[in-house]
Amino acid sequence: MADQLYLSLWFPNFRLAALPPATLGVLRQLASAGGASTVTAAAAYPISWNETPVYQRVYDEDEGEAAQPEPAIAEAMEMLHEDYAYEFEVKWDLWVPETGGGLDTLWRQEPRPLRVIGFGPDFDEGSYEQNGHIRIDFGTDAPFLQEDVTLEPEAANHVQQNVQKLIDVTHAIQNNLAVSSRLLWSESGESLAEKLIARLQRLN
Repeated sequence: MADQLYLSLWFPNFRLAALPPATLGVLRQLASAGGASTVTAAAAYPISWNETPVYQRVYDEDEGEAAQPEPAIAEAMEMLHEDYAYEFEVKWDLWVPETGGGLDTLWRQEPRPLRVIGFGPDFDEGSYEQNGHIRIDFGTDAPFLQEDVTLEPEAANHVQQNVQKLIDVTHAIQNNLAVSSRLLWSESGESLAEKLIARLQRLN
């Protein structure tokens, strides 16, 4: 069963004023590790996720300059508040299986959304303590496991490439940003690494 996958990041001696540059740094590292360099959507939520966003923008493909991370962050975070969360959607290409007319599984790279969320210290009763000052929502772990697909050599190679992309992003952030701690975790609490090992063991 697919599980939501997150990467939480904490920064030392963090202050609200540091949230925009830290978010920009995360978006740039995502781009350097194979993600898109432009933002596809942005939003600002007050108080908690139950509230209506006070700011929302969806970027068209022809809004090239405005959709760059720096102006997108400046616009969304113009109202920088302690009890706001700021969400930025970008895309990255992952291998996904596609069953064609025959029995063979075809693989193609497909842009999949992921979200980078910066938390004000008072948003959702200080949920940054569990979620991180910044959290990356990768969506489900399905592209990194493909549990419904027989792992023939080609399929295994594509799944490995997806996993490597996840590793590259994590390492790029750790190596290039002043992160004090990071945690890759899932909604169910299960370890992606353990699920990967179990998946591969079933092949032997």
